[in-house]
Amino acid sequence: MDDRLDPKQRIAGEAPIYAAAALLCALCLALAASRGIFFGIDGVVSNAGIFLASVAVMLIGDLSIQLYRYRPPSPLTFALARYGSRTNRTRMLAALPLAIVCVVLMPFFSAFKAMIPLFNNYSWDATFIALDRALFFGRDAWEVFQPLLGFPAVTALLAFFYHLWMLLLYPGVIFMAWYGIDRDIRRRFFLSYVLAWSFVGGLVATIFASVGPCFLAPIMSDNSFAAQMAYLEAANSQFPIMTLDVQHMLLDRYHEGANGLGSGITAMPSMHIAIAFLYWLTMRHVSKAAGRFFLGFMVIIWIGSVHLAYHYFVDGLVSIICVAALWKASARILRWWDQRLTQPQLTEALPA
Repeated sequence: MDDRLDPKQRIAGEAPIYAAAALLCALCLALAASRGIFFGIDGVVSNAGIFLASVAVMLIGDLSIQLYRYRPPSPLTFALARYGSRTNRTRMLAALPLAIVCVVLMPFFSAFKAMIPLFNNYSWDATFIALDRALFFGRDAWEVFQPLLGFPAVTALLAFFYHLWMLLLYPGVIFMAWYGIDRDIRRRFFLSYVLAWSFVGGLVATIFASVGPCFLAPIMSDNSFAAQMAYLEAANSQFPIMTLDVQHMLLDRYHEGANGLGSGITAMPSMHIAIAFLYWLTMRHVSKAAGRFFLGFMVIIWIGSVHLAYHYFVDGLVSIICVAALWKASARILRWWDQRLTQPQLTEALPA
């Protein structure tokens, strides 16, 4: 069922998504206020700018492809007909609430992520290091991968792919909101998306607070991964390892106590892997080719997260287990909600 031409019907069907997002934002505000922290809308405004830029780039890209394909005599008339039609305007209006949810969600998550040390000390790294070593026969996961990945050019490529993950948060969710994928799959994706940021990236990250290999020395004074960081710095002298700059930025913001967009340090669980896995769960229903692509992308992100010293291997395992559970829970929640929506209609249809 395609509800993109009926904004009221679509909003009603997506109500659990909006409720989950509103609850998350309210909880973040309440927790921040309990610690005397109040933040404005700067992060939301910045995130909205990124979303608008993403929409512009996607429209320009699509228009360029269509102009090349059809070669119309009047590109302007063609563009107005393609994007300015009543049908397209209705579809954009129907998708707007989901876009707003995504614009607001990330700044609130960043603010909460930065507050984790206020609610729980970073005390789980030793446990996750031990679990990794148990899985890899006494060795750290990065050491096991190093013979295959320990080349500066390979490391730089993995860092590049790791940064491409950001596309899932902007063009990716725009695609999910506007593209004509199955209604139930779209709703399941966005409900799982909101729950993943709040449950996996919020609750689980707070309970199992940890900093990860790259921050173990500067924050915890633990040099267990000094050799890995030394390799990454050496590789950076030959090829730019983009993730190192981000790690330095995150550390600076941690010491400054910043809570804006892109702030906060936490390793367990990995939101990179959680979101990449969620995309695989979703896109395999769109096409087999898309499913294979996102499965491969998720594996690259997982391996890259270990090799680039962001995460322990078990961070990815926990992320996948949690998101798989949320994916199933989302289906049940939406099925229950649909029954609630249709029940009045069924009742009215019964004879007196």
